[in-house]
Formats: sequence, structure tokens, C-alpha cells
Amino acid sequence: MAELTFFYGTMNCGKSTLALQLHHNAVAAGERCLLLTKHDREGGAISSRIGLAQPATIVGDDLDLRGYVDRLVANGDGVDTLICDEVQFYTPAQVEQLAEIVDDLDVEVQAFGLLTDFTTALFPGSQRLLELADRRRELQVEARCWCGARGTLNARTLDGRIQREGEQVVVGDVDTAEVAYEVLCRTHHRQGVTRAVAAGERPVALVS
Repeated sequence: MAELTFFYGTMNCGKSTLALQLHHNAVAAGERCLLLTKHDREGGAISSRIGLAQPATIVGDDLDLRGYVDRLVANGDGVDTLICDEVQFYTPAQVEQLAEIVDDLDVEVQAFGLLTDFTTALFPGSQRLLELADRRRELQVEARCWCGARGTLNARTLDGRIQREGEQVVVGDVDTAEVAYEVLCRTHHRQGVTRAVAAGERPVALVS
């Protein structure tokens, strides 16, 4: 029977790389595999920071995923597997639609995403996946804080300083000049000590 599997981890832990590897393996095995993504830094693709990429269907907030797959099947385009990247950005309703696709259409769904946002709160889509998934798998490739400790939290930075407030979804990337993201251990996330701050480039931001 098909299952809904949620693969999760911090940034830089290889989520998109694994998604693309699973897609490659599925296609090589003759499966009809559909790639979906939302707010990927490459737009209409699933992209990995090691340079891999594949075109993907962009998921907007108003896309009914169950209806989308139903239309594909009705048009003769069978689907065996859905690989969904950046699922932290999916709405809870879309996560429920993924569960329907598994249960009612017997389509395998493999979902990849972050657990928490830059404030350490669960993304709504990730929370719903934790509640509904048949399997929950934390990725074992550990991202590291600048101090060398295991990175467990995603920080948003502006000009090197940690941000505590703002919109939950602001698309950016690691190592960019202005709005960027950095993986920190809990201690340095709490203290607001980013890589730039630790290097003495800027004063430590006050912890609210």
C-alpha cells in the first residue's frame, strides 16, 4: 500500500538532494513520478545546493493537489509517486490532500521540508505532516553551526544579524548579502550569535 512519508531536517541537510535521488531511482524503475515544489530558489524546479536540479510543478496556495492528480489520471497520465519538496510552505489543506491521494488513489507521496521557521515555530504545513504522515524520518546528514556543534535551528539574518520578527515566509538563501539564512545550534540561535557576529564583524543583537 502507498504511504505518506515526511522527510525533515534543517537547511543544508540534503533534503532536495535526496528528493532528486529518489526521483531518479523511481524513473529508472519505470515509475511515473511527479515532482512538486513551492518557493524553491530556482522557481519551477527542485534544486540542490550541490548543483542538481529537475523541472517541477509549482504549487500555489490555491492549487488543489487532489484535484490536480485526479485530472492527470483522467487525461490518461498515470501517477505512481509524488515527490514534494519545500512542503513546509504547503497549506495544511494541501497536506490533507496529499493524504487523500495516498489513501484514495494508492499513490506514494514522499514529502521533504523544514520543521521550524526562523523563530523556531513549526511551519503549519510541517505540523500537519507530523500529524498525518505514515512515516516521519529525520535526515541523518547533520548541518553544522559555525561553532561546529550540530545545527538544529534555522536563523534568518539581515546583513549578518539575526532576525526575530517578520513574515514567516521570506524566500532567500544561505550566504547572500542581505536577507539570508543560517543554521545555528540552539545556544547560538538563542544568543543571536551568527557566523558574522562571532567573527567580530557586528555587535551581538539583543535577544528578545
